[in-house]
Amino acid sequence: MSEAISDAYGRGRPEHRGERSPGFADLRRVGLNPDFWYPVARSGKVRRGQVIATSFAGERIALYRGRSGAVHALEDRCAHRQVPLSMGVVEGELLRCCYHAWAYRGDGRISQIPYLSKGDARPPRGVRGYPLREAYGLVFVFPGDPQKAAITPLPELPAFGSPGYRTMTFSRTVRCHYSFMHENLLDMNHQFLHRGVVGRLHPELLEYRTDERSVEAKYLFTHAGGKRNRGAGLLAGEGIGRSDSPDVMTIRTDYPYQTLDLVPENAERPAFRLWTAYVPEDAEQRRCHAYGLLMIEKPGIPGALHLAWPLIKRFAERVFAEDRMAVEAEQRAWDEQGGDRNHEVFPLILDVREVLRTNGVPLRPQVSACGDG
Repeated sequence: MSEAISDAYGRGRPEHRGERSPGFADLRRVGLNPDFWYPVARSGKVRRGQVIATSFAGERIALYRGRSGAVHALEDRCAHRQVPLSMGVVEGELLRCCYHAWAYRGDGRISQIPYLSKGDARPPRGVRGYPLREAYGLVFVFPGDPQKAAITPLPELPAFGSPGYRTMTFSRTVRCHYSFMHENLLDMNHQFLHRGVVGRLHPELLEYRTDERSVEAKYLFTHAGGKRNRGAGLLAGEGIGRSDSPDVMTIRTDYPYQTLDLVPENAERPAFRLWTAYVPEDAEQRRCHAYGLLMIEKPGIPGALHLAWPLIKRFAERVFAEDRMAVEAEQRAWDEQGGDRNHEVFPLILDVREVLRTNGVPLRPQVSACGDG
């Protein structure tokens, strides 16, 4: 893999100097590339014989689980009168529209129009069916070119389901462009934001690497004082938060996903591993759904993690809530100012912006409700 390697002081690329110059694409106007597998629901939310509504970048999607247990993803508009299919009824492996009872197969083809005689012509097509896979307790769809679905792998999460780890799943809507989320996790200089939860942490950037599709940063964390939440120590195997035990945190944006591994000093494997995906919900992509899988190493004492689970969850929720507050404030500033007026100085973040910008796609033009006139 061809890599440009930056040291801990991050000698930035020359092209970053013109990020705010005329003609340079505003990252917040760049859409997420649809030619990847994206989670759009937790598997447990799609119950057998039921249908739910979800979306990807303004594309409304109806998910339903048939009698066999298989989940299907269809365009959430009946081909007849455009009524949402998510309002419909599941019958066996079919989804029937609630309005005139048109029935659809899992691939989107029309199965039945109850009042249509045999000799009458049917519409030439039904609705779009999305390639779908279930993995890691999530429902993934492929919203891009369906021909690419078979050759595009799902993300690999070896710690998920491992007997050495237990997984906590997060699913939250965040009112910001997905790029703010990537920047927030990669830039650990924002730990001052979490001072009331983790105390005063000192992050030192050891190195980072970047190429056309990824940015990976390694930080050394030490505790510099202040009161910390007990859940922080439990989450990191009593590593993070002890001044005599620094931790190495590796964070990676591997387009379009993010991962984070924390390894306490002298440990052989991560105390926890985080995988996240930020899935835009609306067409303008100013709102995304964050799906996270936090895989926590089980300690040697049986049952200890089970007892600590509520504390760890409360800690993780508090950290996420503070991050959400910050990134949503960034999005509001972008909305109010009509563009990005950030004065970013951290080369690592300039590099991840470049990765997101070059791998993304133009946002779809919005159709006026009043037409052209």
